[in-house]
Amino acid sequence: MSFLTSGLSTRGLNLQVSSAVARRALPRLLTPAILSKLGTRGFGNLNAGSAAPASAATTTTTTTPVASPPASAAAATPATMSTPAAAATPAAADPKLSALRAAMAAADGGRGVSAYLVPTEDPHMSEYPPECLKYRQYISNFTGTAGTVVVTTDAALLWTDGRYFLQAAAELGPQWTLMKAGTPGTPDLEDWLASNLPEGARVGIDPWVHTVNSVRTLQRKLEEAGKVLVPLLTDGNLVAAAWGEQRPPPPSAPLRVHPGCWAGEEVAAKLGRMREQMRSAGATALLAPSLDEVAWLTNTRGGDVEHNPVALSYCLVTYDSAALYVDESKVLPPVAEHLAAAGVQVKPYDGLLADVAAIAAAGGRLWLDPARVSYAVYQAAKAAAEAGPTSASASASTKKRPREEEEQGQGQPGVKESNGQPGSGAVAVRGGGGAAAFKPVELPSPVTAAKAIKNAAELAGMREAHLRDAVAVCSFMRWLEDKVASGGSVSEVEVDEVLTGFRRQQPGFLDTSFATIAGAGPNGAIIHYRAQPGSCRSVDSNTLLLLDSGGQYDCGTTDITRTVHTGTPSDHQRRCFTRVLQGHIALDSAVWPEGTPGAALDPLARLPLWREGLNYRHGTGHGVGAALNVHEGPQAISMRYHITTPLAPAMVCSNEPGYYEDGAFGVRIENLVVVTERDTPFRYAGQQYMGFERLTLVPMQAKMVDVSLLSADEVAWLDGYHAEVWKLVSPRMQDQPELLEWLRTNTRPLAEQLP
Repeated sequence: MSFLTSGLSTRGLNLQVSSAVARRALPRLLTPAILSKLGTRGFGNLNAGSAAPASAATTTTTTTPVASPPASAAAATPATMSTPAAAATPAAADPKLSALRAAMAAADGGRGVSAYLVPTEDPHMSEYPPECLKYRQYISNFTGTAGTVVVTTDAALLWTDGRYFLQAAAELGPQWTLMKAGTPGTPDLEDWLASNLPEGARVGIDPWVHTVNSVRTLQRKLEEAGKVLVPLLTDGNLVAAAWGEQRPPPPSAPLRVHPGCWAGEEVAAKLGRMREQMRSAGATALLAPSLDEVAWLTNTRGGDVEHNPVALSYCLVTYDSAALYVDESKVLPPVAEHLAAAGVQVKPYDGLLADVAAIAAAGGRLWLDPARVSYAVYQAAKAAAEAGPTSASASASTKKRPREEEEQGQGQPGVKESNGQPGSGAVAVRGGGGAAAFKPVELPSPVTAAKAIKNAAELAGMREAHLRDAVAVCSFMRWLEDKVASGGSVSEVEVDEVLTGFRRQQPGFLDTSFATIAGAGPNGAIIHYRAQPGSCRSVDSNTLLLLDSGGQYDCGTTDITRTVHTGTPSDHQRRCFTRVLQGHIALDSAVWPEGTPGAALDPLARLPLWREGLNYRHGTGHGVGAALNVHEGPQAISMRYHITTPLAPAMVCSNEPGYYEDGAFGVRIENLVVVTERDTPFRYAGQQYMGFERLTLVPMQAKMVDVSLLSADEVAWLDGYHAEVWKLVSPRMQDQPELLEWLRTNTRPLAEQLP
């Protein structure tokens, strides 16, 4: 499944905090001294609670209208950004936008905001939020997994990347403007706000769904342009206010224990490793905010997010305790016993802020990854630290940190009056200053790095999952061939249903690992296409089908893409497929010195396409969790050069170059691979060299290959891969002779398969 990562810069900031406000919504353990520093009624429920929208007819507001877009934006070509419908269509015709604008006008005690930002992320910075936290999807109707919305008094814009240009153009309504991020002539979101909003404009955000880093970056850009960033701590999420009673309830799926045979390491051992990292960094406590981090650290799995076996939760680790913050009704007796045996206390989901604040107030040093922790949590800790010791206490330990004398070198915020209007209940962000009271450890989470390096049991589970998955995918491929050969056709939706049905027949199958992408013909060019009943295309006896799918098993996670033709492919289709195949082979065959990031390998997969003047708008590879999320970091194989994490042994990645011809077809070939050490004749400078071991074991369709374009080595690679597939998968098909014969036919040497 294709993946495009983005990075965030770290900048210093200062905070203006108003103090004359009601405080009834903050957790009870936050004391008056802390509250005076926060200057807000509260952050709202950690489930991202909503505020009731005020009537637009009775609300007074100081919101300033947005200036007209600059000439450069108005003149942008379809290759950069596009408006799905005529600009004459009034934005107010969209009732969702009308409700959001009413909430914007009423926000911050009636002072209002000129613009409001809605990212994809939830309070855990999830790529895939639960249904009740899909704010961006609700307000825009765009269902892609990446994008940010800006709504002003008279404009609604969506920024997204190249994977979603076609999809967004189809899903956005006439009131919306699509901003094609990364294309010439399209400004960054921050630059657009700085250029299009009037002097003094107030830009609102929900601080729960923005990271510390993103707030710092946005604040700097706005401040330079004379605008003010307003984290709306009191109001809750304004889209939730507009959503109202139609908003889905919070998820309630129970937790389950991830078996030790597949986890490979006890929770106590994982916590011990994290505490060693804390000591090295000089931290008193470590917050794991990401859902997959919490699942991995506690050896639990959940069902709160479709396709992702995670639960809405946080984990806070100190030197002698650990707490899991989760809806306690999800913790059934077996899970409770598992956690208790590991020394993990279960606490209410909305109790996190009080414990974080208590640790900070007592002088503890929190490890808060600024790229993953929400600004709301950061500000609660900062306010508590600046308020000083209080009577509040957390059950988590606040032992004196080791190596207190070490400094992180992070510029810390001071306090400066920003608008001269106290009592707002919001925080206006300003730069400069340096309050020494709050000095968190601002480094990448050690849980993310540890999770990415699979242990022996996790790798065994991943290999087993891919063998089971191979049987399911091969069964589907044979079924599809028989279906169209008999004169039948199948819809893209049915492709998904039948393939998932074959996966359900495999032992340990739990769910698909993401929404299946079954793109027939031109739909294959929509990189993250999802078929819908009533509007999808059919696969018949002459269709090119791009099929990207995956499974969640009790032992591991899979992700595979195959592009197949049910009839006779054109020469152009075969040429494009073969160039993609050559890129896939080049990356699979790569050998590199230790310490090399994925960005250094990404061009290997693109070179065969570049030589033809072709390319693709997504990363070549992403990390994959072990019985966890199908997308994980910190590693990636992409042209995002800021991702400098080296590809290290036991990391699992995808290898998925592609090519997409708008309105015609798409090609992608994806295997999962694991990084391994390679024996080389020499070891220059004593360095260890790395390579890949393949996990995915499903044949590639021979008739899509233009063998005249392949070198002898590339033919040998494909024949060797198919021999490996036969050797490892055929034992799983001994009781299915027809399927076994299909596998034998499709794994023969290329020279025997092609006329």
